[in-house]
Amino acid sequence: MRNYDSGPPPSTVINQNETFANIIFKPTVVQQARIAQNGILGDFIIRYDVNREQSIGDIQVLNGYFVHYFAPKDLPPLPKNVVFVLDSSASMVGTKLRQTKDALFTILHDLRPQDRFSIIGFSNRIKVWKDHLISVTPDSIRDGKVYIHHMSPTGGTDINGALQRAIRLLNKYVAHSGIGDRSVSLIVFLTDGKPTVGETHTLKILNNTREAARGQVCIFTIGIGNDVDFRLLEKLSLENCGLTRRVHEEEDAGSQLIGFYDEIRTPLLSDIRIDYPPSSVVQATKTLFPNYFNGSEIIIAGKLVDRKLDHLHVEVTASNSKKFIILKTDVPVRPQKAGKDVTGSPRPGGDGEGDTNHIERLWSYLTTKELLSSWLQSDDEPEKERLRQRAQALAVSYRFLTPFTSMKLRGPVPRMDGLEEAHGMSAAMGPEPVVQSVRGAGTQPGPLLKKPYQPRIKISKTSVDGDPHFVVDFPLSRLTVCFNIDGQPGDILRLVSDHRDSGVTVNGELIGAPAPPNGHKKQRTYLRTITILINKPERSYLEITPSRVILDGGDRLVLPCNQSVVVGSWGLEVSVSANANVTVTIQGSIAFVILIHLYKKPAPFQRHHLGFYIANSEGLSSNCHGLLGQFLNQDARLTEDPAGPSQNLTHPLLLQVGEGPEAVLTVKGHQVPVVWKQRKIYNGEEQIDCWFARNNAAKLIDGEYKDYLASHPFDTGMTLGRGMSREL
Repeated sequence: MRNYDSGPPPSTVINQNETFANIIFKPTVVQQARIAQNGILGDFIIRYDVNREQSIGDIQVLNGYFVHYFAPKDLPPLPKNVVFVLDSSASMVGTKLRQTKDALFTILHDLRPQDRFSIIGFSNRIKVWKDHLISVTPDSIRDGKVYIHHMSPTGGTDINGALQRAIRLLNKYVAHSGIGDRSVSLIVFLTDGKPTVGETHTLKILNNTREAARGQVCIFTIGIGNDVDFRLLEKLSLENCGLTRRVHEEEDAGSQLIGFYDEIRTPLLSDIRIDYPPSSVVQATKTLFPNYFNGSEIIIAGKLVDRKLDHLHVEVTASNSKKFIILKTDVPVRPQKAGKDVTGSPRPGGDGEGDTNHIERLWSYLTTKELLSSWLQSDDEPEKERLRQRAQALAVSYRFLTPFTSMKLRGPVPRMDGLEEAHGMSAAMGPEPVVQSVRGAGTQPGPLLKKPYQPRIKISKTSVDGDPHFVVDFPLSRLTVCFNIDGQPGDILRLVSDHRDSGVTVNGELIGAPAPPNGHKKQRTYLRTITILINKPERSYLEITPSRVILDGGDRLVLPCNQSVVVGSWGLEVSVSANANVTVTIQGSIAFVILIHLYKKPAPFQRHHLGFYIANSEGLSSNCHGLLGQFLNQDARLTEDPAGPSQNLTHPLLLQVGEGPEAVLTVKGHQVPVVWKQRKIYNGEEQIDCWFARNNAAKLIDGEYKDYLASHPFDTGMTLGRGMSREL
């Protein structure tokens, strides 16, 4: 990970003056590959501060909208009363628990002498380190680390019991210490699963927690992996003045926990209330905040009743470690004017049609976020529907991507006849999304690229899926050939190589898993990542995993695989069907379908993985190569079995199941011994008959296995091609 103190990463361009900053970070695929094999995947964090002349904050006004930034500094930290609640159920075994323990060791050393803390481990039993909060001393930190070190994973997950015990510890300490408003009570709660022991009903857990906390305990939750009940954690935090974070299966849980804790490690104020005269301000965003942490910022936006107002009365009340504070003042408001920014582009301003009011946009963004939070917390269906409609209307009006809206990219591409509006269904939220553009009103792009949404996609048999099993369909001769490739974890396979002609390359990276018991293999391998590189008409690339799709065609998009969405630009269309498949269409003549295989409770030999299917290969050239590409636009035929005449070899359905007869397949001039088999494709939904080439398809494919290994996911080189001699 790059240290931000060492300067910005390559390709970063920063332009700024006294009132404006413009930051561009646009690494090429090559630059990303040099940093990490799979490219850059992470958060782009900008750390900045502004000059503040008043302790009550800074207010900006533009065309009747205002924004108030409140970020006091040089305040003494509030004491923290914190309980760390760690899931130690059986599912945390291995790396997750080890990383979490290491992170907690670091966090314990960061506690201040005025803080109080305790630790709870929970599975089907609630294991409390101490039955009261402990002051921070070298001895207590050492003892806490020893307790964490000896935690072992076992049993189920009693989320309700763990939360109730943690809240009781905090309430008991506050009631007997008299510290009250001069401290902040926090729970840092980490789990990787769903409630399976004790109270398991989500609404009852939420009600129990809300009644016990009574707004006096803030709960910060972290969900690890794909099996966690993230919606429950999100509601627990929203209803109890906290925040939530999700750590994906492949991410480092420890570093995520430390980063999350850094956001809340230094509380400076509690019970913050910011008031404006009702006669001056309407439709203000949230003005009550339970806590203010060092390094954060409170932002409020709203509408001014009088656009010509030159002063705005502001009152701030809050508590810090010493006293209850009240700030009152009339803040001069400085309307911003249209002008030029540091890039030479017109600054927002004016009332003309097409002008962008960035303060109005910020107000709409904050309002939409608050509507979404209210929607998530509400259990009243009519109210939820009203909140959904308001959030959706704002999002569409101001072009925000939300769980209630979908996204389409506009591009100057020809209109495609016979294609209709795209439709999808949000897997996370339920309502049908509204298709929208992410371009601003000032652009004049071409017509939208639209295509019907197809929940069940018709695709060919030519594919690689499973362990990995390859299937090649020869429709002219009505033959299907199959073979296996036993690679090594980390190998990157060239599946389709046509960079020089059509400009398309497809690479697939393998992930390993133990073999099933009593199997003939030592290990299994699956496709973990599919990388599709395109250099015509515009250079772009896609990186697809079971959890997300990265599309980089100049503007980088990250699309979660658990929500349906369609994006398209410059002859490239990507359609995600939630937790099912990803369809990639290139210039209307090349189409790939990537099936997403997810396991709710994977066995040790199972991994979330991908299947790659070629739906349309018309746009690929006759020079196309790769493990699958070399067989496109080719034909095959069967000859007699070397040991004797065969029977109806072009119709293997008439042959007996099991160890079928052997034959010789002729393809591309190769004579390949094959045996008849049956194989399941399309996620096991269809069984096909095929002629199987043994020994890693040694006599079927050009060259050797090593010739199909790419050096990195973005490698477009091709070591073999049409007319090249085979290496036998």
